[in-house]
Amino acid sequence: MSFINVAYYHMIFFNALLVVTLFAFIQTKTSTLDSQSNKSATNAIGIFLLTIVLLYIGTRPLNYRFGDMVIYERELEMYRMGEPFDFSKDFLFECLKYFFAKYLSSESFFFFCAALYIVPLYSVSKKLFKDYWFYAFIMFVTSFSFWAYGVNGVRNGVATSIFLYGMTRENKTTRNAILMSTFLFHKSMLIPIFAYYLSQYYKNTKVLFAFWAMAIPLSFVVGGFFESLFLGFGFGDEKLELYLGEFDATNEGVNIDVGFRWDFLLYSGFGIFAIWYYLFKRKLEDPYYTNMANMYIIANTFWVLVIRANYSNRFAYLSWFMLGLVIIYPLLKRFFFTDQNKVLGNILLIYFLFTYLVNIYLS
Repeated sequence: MSFINVAYYHMIFFNALLVVTLFAFIQTKTSTLDSQSNKSATNAIGIFLLTIVLLYIGTRPLNYRFGDMVIYERELEMYRMGEPFDFSKDFLFECLKYFFAKYLSSESFFFFCAALYIVPLYSVSKKLFKDYWFYAFIMFVTSFSFWAYGVNGVRNGVATSIFLYGMTRENKTTRNAILMSTFLFHKSMLIPIFAYYLSQYYKNTKVLFAFWAMAIPLSFVVGGFFESLFLGFGFGDEKLELYLGEFDATNEGVNIDVGFRWDFLLYSGFGIFAIWYYLFKRKLEDPYYTNMANMYIIANTFWVLVIRANYSNRFAYLSWFMLGLVIIYPLLKRFFFTDQNKVLGNILLIYFLFTYLVNIYLS
């Protein structure tokens, strides 16, 4: 896609998503979810969306506007020039860089990373929702953070997509192996890994809700204490001090103002409200959803405690990557409303309009 002016690259992406989202919205107003015509139409547009998004992100030009992309290209070139393998960095992601630097091109490396980011989301959607996979996939793609972690925070994006893929594996050994491997793509995955295994043993969502709510005033009053506390733990990541310590502005793909992020808190609250509504208001009983909901609350609570941190979006993303599923999962698994297809369409549109507003008008 190098023929596209890079200055308009993200605008084209979000306006194209607007068209697809409007199609999905209209489709939910004119067809029932279980009709064969709707299944055929959404499957076709879903495959088209998967292909275009993969090509658009995977073949983007090398440019400083895509943040970490320039850094990775520099590191690939250093490997080509004979730099020894760097064992101090995230091992599996470093293996990828080393292999592509030695045997393939930089373009193929970035395309492969895009595939590792996007294709697992398709697989997760197909595995969980079968004929209705399109609705989950479009929720992933229209998420507020999807673009940023496809073109800039590449390691984070790849790690979280693989994590979601691992969560859907039925074989316990395979599932655990995949989940644990994400730590070797990005060490911050320790947080969702911890949240996943804690949620396997602690099921009291009401108590987790209470902790999340308590974290807001605690962070507002003594947030610096928690930043220092987590910085003291250390994840072995050279960027942790940058995120929690001194500030160095870079292109994150989203607004990176430092301070108490009420806007991010509101966005996170969409998931919190959805969990409350489905589990307590509508009494949903689904072990997979309950586990995912508890994971979201735990990971998001960690972010709330360090909400003032530099690049706060990167900590928030450790829960946000699940947000689309947290919101849409019950509507594709259970019957809640007389016109559920219309409710689903409204959610798709509202969810994307938040993304569109922030990325086009407020970025």
